[in-house]
Amino acid sequence: MAGGGSAFSKVLVANRGEIAVRILRTARDMGYATVAVFSEADRDAVHVRAADEAVCIGPPPAVESYLRIDRIVDAARRAGADAVHPGYGFLSENAEFAERCEEAGIRFVGPPPAAIRAMGDKARAKRMMAEAGVPVIPGYHGGEQDDAALIREANRIGFPLLVKAAAGGGGRGMRSATDPCELPSLLASARVEARNAFGSGDLLIEKRIDRARHVEVQVFADARGNAVHLGERDCSAQRRHQKIVEEAPSPAVDPDLRERIGAAAVAAARAAGYVGAGTVEFLLGPDGEFWFMEMNTRLQVEHPVTEMATGLDLVAWQFDVAAGEPLPLRQEDVVLRGHAIEARLYAEDPYEGFLPQSGRVLLWRPWSAAGVRIDSGIAEGQDVPSHYDPLLAKIVAHGPDREGARRRLLRAVERSVLLGLVTNRGFLAALLRDPEFVAGRMTTDYVDGLLARGEIRRPDPTAPAWAVAAVLRSVPPSSTPDPWRNAGDASWPVTLEGPGGARELRVTSRGNGRWVVEGAGAEPVAVAVGAVVGGEVRCEVDGVCRTVRFAADAERLHLHLDGADAAFAEPRPAAPSARDGAADGRVAAPIGGQVLAVPVREGERVARGQCVAVIEAMKMEHGVAAPRDGVVRRIAVSPGDQVAARQALMVVEQVR
Repeated sequence: MAGGGSAFSKVLVANRGEIAVRILRTARDMGYATVAVFSEADRDAVHVRAADEAVCIGPPPAVESYLRIDRIVDAARRAGADAVHPGYGFLSENAEFAERCEEAGIRFVGPPPAAIRAMGDKARAKRMMAEAGVPVIPGYHGGEQDDAALIREANRIGFPLLVKAAAGGGGRGMRSATDPCELPSLLASARVEARNAFGSGDLLIEKRIDRARHVEVQVFADARGNAVHLGERDCSAQRRHQKIVEEAPSPAVDPDLRERIGAAAVAAARAAGYVGAGTVEFLLGPDGEFWFMEMNTRLQVEHPVTEMATGLDLVAWQFDVAAGEPLPLRQEDVVLRGHAIEARLYAEDPYEGFLPQSGRVLLWRPWSAAGVRIDSGIAEGQDVPSHYDPLLAKIVAHGPDREGARRRLLRAVERSVLLGLVTNRGFLAALLRDPEFVAGRMTTDYVDGLLARGEIRRPDPTAPAWAVAAVLRSVPPSSTPDPWRNAGDASWPVTLEGPGGARELRVTSRGNGRWVVEGAGAEPVAVAVGAVVGGEVRCEVDGVCRTVRFAADAERLHLHLDGADAAFAEPRPAAPSARDGAADGRVAAPIGGQVLAVPVREGERVARGQCVAVIEAMKMEHGVAAPRDGVVRRIAVSPGDQVAARQALMVVEQVR
C-alpha cells in the first residue's frame, strides 16, 4: 500500500486504554503525527504518554468526556488533527460522530455514516441481510414495540428465545427467555438497559440457538468497490454474552464452510455499501448451518488473532483505505498461517459474577516469549477507574497449530503478573486447561455453565504461598544478613487473612535468611529468601527455588507464586458487607460507580434479596439486594450520584 499518501498527516485517536495505544503504535510506524484525548481520570494514562500531543476532554464519566462529540471534534481542531480513528466502543459506531468529523474537514477512519446507521439498527440490518440472501436467525425485527406485539411474535417464533436491544450489542439489553410467563418482566428490564446503554428502548426477538458457536468473519472493503474477507474467528468462549477468549481460525470451520461463510460476509458488506474494516457475526449451529447476527462497523477487540494468523496489520489497512488507497490483496491472496488465540485480561472477579474491580496497578510484568503478543494500556502506579470497560490487556499467542498456540497462551497467561487488584487471570488459565477448550468444542453457553455447576472455583493459596507471605509480611526481605539472630532460633506468631479465611501461623528464624513456617500446610514449610530486585525475590521453598513477585499497599501483601495470585492481610474487625448486609441492615455499594436507579422509597417494606438500587460501573449494571426482610430507612443516594465501593446507600431496618 502507499501508506496514506497526502490525504491526512495527523491522527487523533478518540479512545483510551489498550486500543488507543495499539492504534497510536501503527500510526507512528506509518509516519503520522498523533494526538490522544483523555478524561481527568486518565491524565497519567499510558495512551496519553504514547501520543505526540494530548487534549483533556472532560471529567471522568464517559458521557462527559469520551462520548462528547463536540469536545472530541474541538480537540482535533485545536491540535490540528486532520483524521480521527475511533477505535472500538465509545463513538466508534456513531454515525453522527462520523458526519461531524467530515463536516469539520476531518477524515473519519471508518465506514460511511450510512453504513454505520444501516448496521447499527440491528432490526434493519437483519431485514437488509435477508434481502441480500444472507441466512438470518428466525425472529421478529419489526417496528411494533408494544408488549402485546412482542409477546405475540414471541409465541409465533417459539421458545426458547432471546430478547435483544435493536440499537446495540455487547450483551447489553439481552435477555434469555425459556417460558412465556417470564417474558413481560424480561421485556421491561431489557428496555430499561437498552435505553440507558444506547438511547433507544427498541427490542428485537430471535430464536435461541442452543449449543451454538459464535463465529465472526473479518471483512475489508475499499472505496473502489473491492471487498475481501480475512478468514473467521471463533468467539464462543463468553461470559454474560461477552467474549473472553477468541481464536483464528475456528476449530469448527473447514475449508468449504470457510468459503461459504466468507462469501456471505462479503455479501453483507456489499449490501451495506461498506468501506473499511468490519466484522460480520454469525451463529454456527451444531448441524453446521450458520445465521447472521449483526455487523460491527469498526475494528474488533479480537482483531490481533486475525493479524497473527494472516501476518497483516489491520489498522494500517484502515488508514490506507481511509486515505483512498485500494485493498492490497485479492481474495485468493489471503492466506491463513498457523493458529492464534487471544485471552482478555479483565479487572473483574469471575467467582463473584464477574463483578468489575477498580484499584491501583502495583506490579505489571507481562510475559515475553516467541509467538506471544500483549496489547495493554496499563502501567505500574496507574489507577484503574470504575468509569470504563474493565478490559486491561489482551494476551495473544500464535503457533503452528491450535495446540501450539494454546500451550503458548497458557504459559503467557500463567506467567504474566498483575498485582494490586483482582483480575480474571487465574480463571483464564483454568479455562485454557479445560478439556472442552483443549478439544476445541467450546460453545457460547459453556463458560456460564462451568461456573453454575461449580466446576471452576476460586483457588485456595498453596502452602508455599501462605509460608512465603508469612515471612514477607513479618520480615521484609533485604540483601543484608538476617537481623534476628545467627545463633539459636527466634519464633513469633503471624496471623494472616487470605482467600478462604484467616490462618494462625508461626515463623521461626533459622538464621542467614532462612525460616520455617508452621500452619501453612500439613507439614512445616522451609523458606529461604534472597534479595529483592524490582518487585521480585528469589525464594527457596522446601528445597525448590522459585521466583516470587509481590507488591504491598497499605492493607495487603499481593503475591504471585507458581502462576497463582493471592492477597494477604492482617485481620481487622469485619467491615459491613455489600453483599450480605451488616448487622444493622446497612446496604453498601459493591463497587464504585453511578447510581442508575433506586426502585424503593423510605418506609417501604422489602424482602431479602429484593433489588433496592442499581449501580452502573465499567459499562455493566449491578443490582444491589436488600440484606434482609425489613423496612427501608435513610436512603442516602439518588439516581445520578457517584458512589464509592462500600459506601452506604441506605438502611433496611428489621421489623420486630
